[in-house]
Amino acid sequence: MSPRVLPERPLPGHAVCLDLRGTSGPHDPDAAVRAALDAPQPGGERRFLVVDEADRLVAHQLLYERLSSYGPAHIVCLAVGSREQRSLRRTLTLRPPAAGVLWVFDTAEDGVPSEAVLRPLVDVLSTPEVFDAALSALGAVVHGVAVPAVRVLEHDLTDEARARAWRQAVEGLTGPDVPAGTASTEQVPAALALLLDEGVPRALSDHRWLPLHGRAGVRLAACDEAVGDAVDSYHRVRGAAGLLTGAGRTVDLPGDIERVTRELERFRAAVAEAFAAAGGSRITAEHRGVLRDRGIELPELPREISRAGIVPALRDHTHELIGRGLPLRSVAARLAALSARTAPVGSAARLAELDAVCGPERLRRLGARYPFTAGGSRPVAFAVTGLLALLAGVWPVLGWGLGPAVGVLAAGLAHLMLRRRPNRSPDGRIDGGGATGAAPRLLGGVLGGLAGAGLGQFLGLPPWAGAAALAVSLAAVVLLALRDWSRAVDDWWARADPEEAWRILREIQTLVVTTAVHDWLFAEVRHHCSAGAGAVARLLRDLAETADAHGQPYGQGQPYGEGQPYGDGEPYGDGEPYGDGIARGSSHASPDTGGRARADAPPGPDGGTASWSWEDWDQSEDDVWSDMDEEPAPARTFPPPRPASPAPSAPPYASGPSDRGPADPVGGPLSVPAPSWLERRYGDGGPLLVDTLVADLVAGTLLILDQCWAGVERDPGVLPSAVHQRRTAELLDETRLRLERDVAASPPPRYDGLRDPEALSGLGPFTDRSDRPDAARLTGVAPDAVARLLLSEDDPGRTVALCGPEHLRLLSHDPIAARQVRFVPEAMRRGAAGDDVWRGTAEDVVWTGAGRHAGILRLVPLRADVVHTVRAEEAGEP
Repeated sequence: MSPRVLPERPLPGHAVCLDLRGTSGPHDPDAAVRAALDAPQPGGERRFLVVDEADRLVAHQLLYERLSSYGPAHIVCLAVGSREQRSLRRTLTLRPPAAGVLWVFDTAEDGVPSEAVLRPLVDVLSTPEVFDAALSALGAVVHGVAVPAVRVLEHDLTDEARARAWRQAVEGLTGPDVPAGTASTEQVPAALALLLDEGVPRALSDHRWLPLHGRAGVRLAACDEAVGDAVDSYHRVRGAAGLLTGAGRTVDLPGDIERVTRELERFRAAVAEAFAAAGGSRITAEHRGVLRDRGIELPELPREISRAGIVPALRDHTHELIGRGLPLRSVAARLAALSARTAPVGSAARLAELDAVCGPERLRRLGARYPFTAGGSRPVAFAVTGLLALLAGVWPVLGWGLGPAVGVLAAGLAHLMLRRRPNRSPDGRIDGGGATGAAPRLLGGVLGGLAGAGLGQFLGLPPWAGAAALAVSLAAVVLLALRDWSRAVDDWWARADPEEAWRILREIQTLVVTTAVHDWLFAEVRHHCSAGAGAVARLLRDLAETADAHGQPYGQGQPYGEGQPYGDGEPYGDGEPYGDGIARGSSHASPDTGGRARADAPPGPDGGTASWSWEDWDQSEDDVWSDMDEEPAPARTFPPPRPASPAPSAPPYASGPSDRGPADPVGGPLSVPAPSWLERRYGDGGPLLVDTLVADLVAGTLLILDQCWAGVERDPGVLPSAVHQRRTAELLDETRLRLERDVAASPPPRYDGLRDPEALSGLGPFTDRSDRPDAARLTGVAPDAVARLLLSEDDPGRTVALCGPEHLRLLSHDPIAARQVRFVPEAMRRGAAGDDVWRGTAEDVVWTGAGRHAGILRLVPLRADVVHTVRAEEAGEP
């Protein structure tokens, strides 16, 4: 038989399908039953859809009893009979209300093999809502046996559209490689922002990091005192008292500056020693003792930041980034930047910053000797002094002595500036040298005084005029000397700049506080944050690589049905050319058909991969780590492309527990025309298809991440990426299966584990079935044909009975004996225009939660003498 008759694996809640038409080996019915019983079914409901040969129902009695004995089970048997068969024998196990039989005869049509006809019928009946409705209808007909008459519409995607949507969805999840970039405090939660900036928490703002009794505190106080003494000496020297009185002789300003440099160097050495002694990236109790001995006191860690709050902040930050629509690689890049920014490098690395603040060059410049220069420009001093001496010499007769005397006074004051210069110690030990311009003043004064005396003799001014001129001249000489002295002292002080030591002290103190907070006090927290962010960044990159492997075109490292590569001109099905994504004999959607296809279009692929259930994720976070002593399961690998033509002896899905490997290709519909009762309409994908797939993948990824935070909290170094890679592969398999089965119209089975679903509201609907886009927006195919098919009138002529003309006499001719099941996927009536389209349809329509099929299933009962019930003692061995 063809492996494509049965769904490759059931969706959660769907009926488990099994085929009992085999005889031995891989087709052993016993193996099929064992595999079906092992398949998980949520909610305690057990539904089995069995495909069997009509003449072997009694022989398989024990198999049906085994299916029924495992809890309350319901069975719908699809009994395939030959054209020559005229009666049906069944056991008591297959009676209503727990079981029923649908008798179909040789379903082969012209150009359509019987197995290709059974596949869509199995797809329809395995849907839980249709299964329950069909079983209920079978309970209302005679013997619980009926011949089905069907009319089904299938809305699906073209092969190209499905492959394109899947590729784009995976690319939207993973994103391109991006550089790590930088992390800023504005982009992270407050708990992490404290680790990024150089600030100090409010709780530590009043803490005394360098107590006065400690070694570093004593050096700091000594340096501060030395700077204060130098400033006091400067203020005593710069005024008139410093030049004209003995105050300047008692001040050793160069010695004070030398002491400032010496004490500052000692304080720097004490800080550097503390940085080097506790330079590890993880502060310990021993390190605290070492720092205390060197005069640095560390407080306890404040409440506003702790290791316990880091992982929740990382989780919220990661969820917020993913919720904003950033792909995994972009989120990984930001987390990597956060990891690099918060990684503790140890206080030894701060020695370079200490050198930049108070290095040898800065100390040399602070202790350098600068010359003392006063009097300004020498020609100007010569001219000014000469002018003042000339003014004093205009007193007749006396001017010959008074004029030169003013020049001598100016020169004497300049010489006094030189002797009392502030860059010379009183004992002469330190002398920076200087020049005050005494000689130009003396020469200018003598020449000016003689010239003034001659001028006064010629003018013959009265004595009072000469006295006034002398007074003005003397006052000007003294005031100019005091001005030059103060200016020269200020200029020398500005060049020496001993007060820079205070700025250096503040910078060193700031560096000590920053180092104490971020390199010592927060070292453990920073290490935990850096390791956690780095681990999650690596995990996200690994998940992106795993997803990229699923994003390859079907048939290139990723199975998509057997023998169905994706791409122009590649083989399709049995090797026929597959150009432009359309199989021979198909009629896909085109612009001139309004996005629809003719009824003879081939079925779209219906592939999937390894058997897996979302119920596997019911375990708690701790369960994920409980078995980590063992070697993690290897990451999912993907087989190379399969040949274009499937092997003739490919085993069925439910033929035994070990028939298929976890990554074997799975079957899809055959590339053949549709049966007469099936109309296929293919679309190129609606506007919300990719966004919905991305939202589903993102939400599933957050579930995976939710399982890793407990491990990050304990030890980020042993984060089991292989476990999460496997879960990512399972998530992608499940999402792709829903894309195959119903174009992702049904939401993922569960998102109960999401911490903050509202954070993802911008990505699209995924958590609630009613919020998801309708099928038209996912497939690009309008639902009007389905609405017309399901009009309230009951017209038996619209359905096709799955039997030949020769079997019509076996059917009941009671017009009210038949039962009818109308079914439509819920996704087809969702959306803005859905109410108008579905107005007038029958009230008894069964709205299914998933599936791509809509239509009518009419159950026609048989005559009472056609069905025979065989009791247990009459049944043969299976």
